[in-house]
Amino acid sequence: MHILIAPNAFKNSLDAFQVALAIKEGLNQSRLNCTTECFPIADGGDGTGSLITERCKGETIKQVVNDPLGRKVDSGFGLIDNGKTAVIEMADASGLRLLKKEELNPMVASSYGTGKLIKAAMDKGVKRIIIAMGGSATVDGGCGILGALGIRFLDAVGNELKAIPKELSKMAQIDVSNLDKRVFNCEVVILCDVDNKLLGPQGAAAVFGPQKGASARDVKLLDTFLANFAAISKTQTGIDMTAIKHGGAAGGATAGLHTWLNAKLVNGIEYFLELTGFDEALKHSDLLITGEGSIDRQTLQGKGPYGVAVKAKAINIPVIGLAGKIPDAEDAELRRYFDELICINEDGADIAAAMKNTQANLIKTARSVGVSIAAKVK
Repeated sequence: MHILIAPNAFKNSLDAFQVALAIKEGLNQSRLNCTTECFPIADGGDGTGSLITERCKGETIKQVVNDPLGRKVDSGFGLIDNGKTAVIEMADASGLRLLKKEELNPMVASSYGTGKLIKAAMDKGVKRIIIAMGGSATVDGGCGILGALGIRFLDAVGNELKAIPKELSKMAQIDVSNLDKRVFNCEVVILCDVDNKLLGPQGAAAVFGPQKGASARDVKLLDTFLANFAAISKTQTGIDMTAIKHGGAAGGATAGLHTWLNAKLVNGIEYFLELTGFDEALKHSDLLITGEGSIDRQTLQGKGPYGVAVKAKAINIPVIGLAGKIPDAEDAELRRYFDELICINEDGADIAAAMKNTQANLIKTARSVGVSIAAKVK
């Protein structure tokens, strides 16, 4: 039996590679007669860029840029496809993980550093730029990125505004005369892990703002700023940012880059799997084991475990999903894609303890899975 181990990260606990290794260790401890391959996955969230670069045997280019609050930070990007494609992870320059909890403030946080990574990638002569946008600390509609590439945001009397929401609330005009035109000679692809639109109760500010430190008042101000940015953009480009699927991802940066840089927004997991050759690994497998911190109905909206499960079921390979949290009741829709869903935590375990013990619980659960399979094949 050959088992393909293809989990997503368990957020705030283990990255996808660590999860895969823990599952492999558990299967080894079970003494199940099997071979395994670890194929950690990502859908546009934290860690996507490094996984793509590693899987595609690329190199990492180090770069010093600005963090969300403008401070210098060591960052970088990947180069794959013989240097023709850059892989940028927004979280490496503009991510939540770069800030202390007390520093989180999307009213003053900027995506400028990610724009500097794009500029550095273009300096390398790339023809395609892939951006994974999960884990950002910003709700600036991508204005920081656009500013780093030469776009200027002006108030009603023509004064240039700093590209942070607190100042951009005064935006009246967008000046693209100094935009780095090299960006239009590149294919810009953004991997999206959510399909929220820009505005409203399911928009960038309302859903993701609080996670990035926004108060209830901030959420309203951010939504108003994004609505104004969208209105000005529509007047100048004819594109309605508010109607764009995935437009609310990364604090609206997806919508901003699609509108002003002609960026292509794609389903993160589907693009990742195609780029990294997942189908080839899957077709030699007898079982797929995947996982994520939580597997529920939201998983079916394009998350990593769903992406790999769809491919496995299409060629009749059984799928086991491991998660820290699963639905209490049987779910027929989930059952279509996951032959078995297993919670790695004991009943009643508090979330802090569960997250601390993720690695041990994954090993223990995978060992149990291996023992169970071995008993069935005897």
